[in-house]
Amino acid sequence: MEHQIRMKLKLARIEKNLTQQELADQVEVTRQTIGLIEKGNYNPTLNLCIKIAKTLGRTLDQLFWEDGTHEQETL
Repeated sequence: MEHQIRMKLKLARIEKNLTQQELADQVEVTRQTIGLIEKGNYNPTLNLCIKIAKTLGRTLDQLFWEDGTHEQETL
């Protein structure tokens, strides 16, 4: 996970006034898991990404997609 994505997640959490523990409790993981995601040391499952996005009131794209970095592949 790139730095930009990690920062989006952390900022969204802070904007909702949630600690890592509070977010973890709401998405049913440990605080350590949230910390690892924010540090880029854990690649969350799609299910977990969806739970986090819903809890933070964001879309998956808003939290987990790097702006301007996806390019269409040509065959």
